[in-house]
This record gives sequence, C-alpha cells and structure tokens, in this order.
Amino acid sequence: MRFVINYGLGNIDHGVPIARAAEAAGFASLGIPDSFFYPKHSDSRYPYTPDGGRSFIEHQAFLDPCVWIATMAAVTKRLRFYPSVYKLPARHPLAVAKMFSSLAHVTGNRVALGVGLSPWLEDFTYLGIDWESRGRRMDECIRVVRGALTGEYFAFEGEFFRFGELRMKPVPTEPLRILVGGHSEPALKRAARVGDGWVSANSTYEELAALIPKLQGYRREFGTADRPFEIHAFDVMLADTTGVERLAALGVTDAIAVPWNLLGPEISLAEKLEGIARFGNDVIARFR
Repeated sequence: MRFVINYGLGNIDHGVPIARAAEAAGFASLGIPDSFFYPKHSDSRYPYTPDGGRSFIEHQAFLDPCVWIATMAAVTKRLRFYPSVYKLPARHPLAVAKMFSSLAHVTGNRVALGVGLSPWLEDFTYLGIDWESRGRRMDECIRVVRGALTGEYFAFEGEFFRFGELRMKPVPTEPLRILVGGHSEPALKRAARVGDGWVSANSTYEELAALIPKLQGYRREFGTADRPFEIHAFDVMLADTTGVERLAALGVTDAIAVPWNLLGPEISLAEKLEGIARFGNDVIARFR
C-alpha cells in the first residue's frame, strides 16, 4: 500500500514544509487542488459537501497546480505530485501536454495528471467553453494529451480539436499516468476505459465499497482489467491501520489521507506537521 497526502483546502503558504514533511513521513504522493476562480453568483454546487462548498471555497486561495508542483518538487527527491483533480476540459489539451511534459522533465517523472470535470458551470462558460459537451471534450483532451506526449509527429481531427502534424519535445521518459476523478457513472466508465487510475473524493468506506466494484466491473467490460491501474481512495475515516487494511481489501493501491480535518477551521503549520509525522509513525511505518 502506498499513501497519498491530500493538501486539501488550506493555507497555500504551507506547501513547501508540508511537502518536505510528507516525504520524510513516507508518503508516496501529494495531491493538489485546482480552481480558476469562485463565481459570486452560481446555481452550481460542489458535490462533496452538504452545503455545496459555499462555506469554505468562497474564501479559499488556490495556486495554479503546475506552479505549485514545480515549487514543491524542487525541495523533495522522491515525492510524486498530481492535481486532484485538474479541470482538463476547461483547458486546451496541447497546452496541458506541454506543461506536464515540462513538469515530468524537471521532476524526473515525479508527476501524474489527475483529471476531472469541474462542478462549476462558470469554469466553462466564463472561459467561452460549452458546458453541455464537457464529457465529450474531456475524452478528446485525454486523447490529445496522450498523442502529443508520444514524442512522435501527431495530428488530430476531432469534434473540438483539429490540428496538423506536430511534435512536442521534451516528452516524459516514462508514460505520464492519467488518473481520472469522479464518482458518477460516466466518470467511472471513463477511468476504466482510458485511465491509468481512479481518484475518489471525500469518500466514506461504504461509498468506496459500492464504487470500486463498479469500477472494476467496467474495466472487465472494456477489456482493460489486465492493465496496470491505480486506485487512489479517500476514506474520510482513515486514521489507523485497520482502516488501511479495509481499503486494501477493496483493491485500493494508494490510500489518500489528510492528517488534519480537511473541512475544519484552518490550523497552524506546526499542527499540520505534527499530524503528518504522527500519521507516518502510527500508520505508514507499519506498511513499509
């Protein structure tokens, strides 16, 4: 079992010391949130909290994930980073491919691409992108990113993106793993069909026990069950070895943890670092 520390929605100035502490504690990866802006007026709701996210997202600062990854990777040696998750269909996939190929180069392949659909309508409409076609656009984006990162000449003719032969350099010396987020049926199917893994969000064990068998069923349906596949599971009750063992029994490969209250009031950096060290000693050390 590997462990992922989810940065959550906290003080953006704590990133560097948290990354160092996470690596020292034995975490394998660090997941970073993504947000463009907060719309003052919207009918959209964040699906993973009871109030739709308005009690805490409105006042939360976000750094661009790629800038944050580069900053934290510069002070670590082994920790892998990924956005959890990147709003891929609200961006041009060639620009995304260039950014993540660059990150892979400067970090020694210590980056993955976590992707998902934003729940906020305005993340699309304010950027001049159609909301209703976001799922189809996501599928094309993944195809473009994969094609551009082969390092060979690549052209594309799709519903949303069309371009002639091009070649991108540098490209990762190892394939960039794409982890698909989301709990909906289309998201699970997309992860099973074209993803290298799946990322859950704010899940309970009971929710995971229902979602993961569906995901594995879709992998069998699409003929992808024999491919290497990561399952990054967020069990909000994960706090001890028993919780990890239950996740492992479900097929989880990477247990996501936040060693402090993700949705609670902001706590000090010292308290966060103490929580990371304690989780490393009490939980991670028992699975090495």
